[in-house]
Amino acid sequence: MSQKRVVIVPGNGDGDVERSNWYGWLQNKLTEKDVECVLKNMPDPGIWIPFMEKQLNCNSNTVIVGHSSGAQAAIRYAENHCVLGLVLVSACVTDLGDPNEKASGYYNRPWEWEQIKHNTQWIIQFGSTDDPFIPFSEQKQVAEGTGAEFQQYSDKGHFMSMAFPELLKKLMEKLQGS
Repeated sequence: MSQKRVVIVPGNGDGDVERSNWYGWLQNKLTEKDVECVLKNMPDPGIWIPFMEKQLNCNSNTVIVGHSSGAQAAIRYAENHCVLGLVLVSACVTDLGDPNEKASGYYNRPWEWEQIKHNTQWIIQFGSTDDPFIPFSEQKQVAEGTGAEFQQYSDKGHFMSMAFPELLKKLMEKLQGS
């Protein structure tokens, strides 16, 4: 497993990502299991894709774990780059009228679902029907487009807890099977 690595791409506006949501927890758990995990504060969302390629070195041995805006960045990245897998959390297909999301540039063209599937070995998605920011219908559109193994919940909101054992379990199953 030493060649495989995980890059966590957080949501917009999360500040110090190591202390935000479950990101630092996941990084620590993966490190304990001898899985290389990269977690960095992200620049302006408009340049996340080149940052993921050049600074985070996302490649065919990388699993990108993307949350919220980070999920959209992961999906767009996989349109043109091969990655081992994607873990998408609270993903959507439109900017939902949010000016910051619109400015990211992720929503200004159709999603290339077939290309994303071609460039990934597997995709897992986590969504919750009670997400206050992402309508469940949008989460389902991502799952249908990507063919993701969809993990549906009704009580996780926007997945902003400090731990996420369900994600860790599914991710480790995929890493051990890849």
